[in-house]
Amino acid sequence: MMLTEQTVVPGSALPVQAMKDHLRLGTGFADDGLQDGLVEAHLRAAIAAIEGRTGKALLARRFLLRLPCWRDVQGAQALPMAPVSEIVSVTLLDAENTPTLLSTDRYRLVPDMQRPRLAGTGRVLPPLAEGGAVEIVFDAGFGSEWTAVPADLGQAVLLLAAEFYERRHDGGQGGGAIPLSVQALIERWRTVRVLGGGGV
Repeated sequence: MMLTEQTVVPGSALPVQAMKDHLRLGTGFADDGLQDGLVEAHLRAAIAAIEGRTGKALLARRFLLRLPCWRDVQGAQALPMAPVSEIVSVTLLDAENTPTLLSTDRYRLVPDMQRPRLAGTGRVLPPLAEGGAVEIVFDAGFGSEWTAVPADLGQAVLLLAAEFYERRHDGGQGGGAIPLSVQALIERWRTVRVLGGGGV
């Protein structure tokens, strides 16, 4: 499985000012605009860490999922990010990577906040060529604006980004553990893995 982002969250969608306000609460952070790039970088790192822990795309963007085979031909293929708003395309590739775009009447999205799925029409996914693959393009995220992000996840981002900011000069000596306060905020959003991750 290979998941790649096809679009990038614009800087204007990030809560840079909220983060700067948060930092000023306890650190004497100077709002001179000179550190906006650094603040944005820490926000992006915190968002990536929380998305990796929860399987939730906080801000809307497009993803490409490439699979060498279906996990469950008779059922549905789980998608690794949620919430999914749309399946844009499904492309079958043969062993020479020749693409065949699948008609939209051959599949459907099964929405789910924990494990959205791509299902085939009639409950059967189309077969893949030997040595081939499938590419699924889909849109996922709570929304395009930061206000669409659930409050607890948004707070977790600010806390974790502040942690990254405060430890930016420690040379990696601060450890890589997620703070307990952040873990508590994201716990209810984490996807429970069953059967060794089957269907992912």
